[in-house]
Amino acid sequence: MKPILIDFPYEFETERLHIRYPIPGDGTAVHQAIQSSIEELKPWMPFAQSEQTLDDVEANIRESHADFLKRTDLRLLLFNKNSGSLIGSSGLHRIDWTLRKFEIGYWIDSRYSGEGFMSEAVSGISDFAFDHLEAKRVEIRCNKDNFRSRKVAERVNFELEAILRNDSLSINGEELIDTCVYAKITK
Repeated sequence: MKPILIDFPYEFETERLHIRYPIPGDGTAVHQAIQSSIEELKPWMPFAQSEQTLDDVEANIRESHADFLKRTDLRLLLFNKNSGSLIGSSGLHRIDWTLRKFEIGYWIDSRYSGEGFMSEAVSGISDFAFDHLEAKRVEIRCNKDNFRSRKVAERVNFELEAILRNDSLSINGEELIDTCVYAKITK
């Protein structure tokens, strides 16, 4: 089957979160979250390395919307159910539909950090991948020194399978970094 023909929900909920695909107009909220978190994002996220305008972020949201519809990348935005506020971005990336393998990526607005939202989101997205996308493998990959990201993976029971030494260049391109590979698989 062609991935574009695979039907699944565009949104779902966890206890405290409404998680959905990006839609045109979401750029304002995402831009504000990036701006409020830029110092925390810079060490880990390529998009945080240069100034982004509101138009840049809105264009990215619209590209993510199209990618979701084409099933090439499944970006998801995370909203607090009580307040409606955007608290971060996540999704299923580096998709291999033949193997049903996905990688979860994530970042959180610093104003909501430390409240367990990202662990809840990753758990919900993992469940979504296994329940609705028939995932056989879901990975989380992160810089070995990104302890907060590692804690999320460990908190939601992803297994550390490997630490790939000298796996890639740091965000600033100046040093080699080690990458942790966490995974959950179907039994």
